[in-house]
Amino acid sequence: MEDRQIVDLYWERSEAAISESAEKYGRYCHSIAYRILFDEQDSCECVNDTWLKAWESMPPHRPAVLSAFLGKITRNLAINRYHFNRTEKRGGGQLPLAMEELEDCIPSAQSVESVADDLVLKDVLSRFISSLSVDSRRIFLQRYWSFCSVKEIAQEFGMTQSRVKMSLLRSRNELKAMLEKEGIVL
Repeated sequence: MEDRQIVDLYWERSEAAISESAEKYGRYCHSIAYRILFDEQDSCECVNDTWLKAWESMPPHRPAVLSAFLGKITRNLAINRYHFNRTEKRGGGQLPLAMEELEDCIPSAQSVESVADDLVLKDVLSRFISSLSVDSRRIFLQRYWSFCSVKEIAQEFGMTQSRVKMSLLRSRNELKAMLEKEGIVL
């Protein structure tokens, strides 16, 4: 089923919207949650919560790209769950590693969440990502949006892990320089 048709089902308040979303995007959303949480049960719960949030959001929202809309909901739910679980569970996942790599670029770990909502930072990040080459952008987003491991990225793009690491290092350095140029205090 086409995304437009699935969105129409949400707008019609048809429960088929949830089953169609789960069929088409369930694995995609699960992979996003699992890369953050590294826990099967929590990931499944986040995916189920994604369908509820999508149900509550449509209407009034009519997403142009359903996969991105559902992926963003899943990602936000998984990050919230990660922070909730953090005091009780210590363990895997790519979120802590990816955030550690970005520490030199983003002002501070404590203020990342508050600064991320700031329109200026969003604009700078958007411009930065747009300025990257296609390959660098794909690698950067796979690491810092989808939280894929370096090994997964290398396999997906047919590169060596060292090439992926070098691309990420260069991108982080460019991001840091751009943030400093824009006056965002590091």
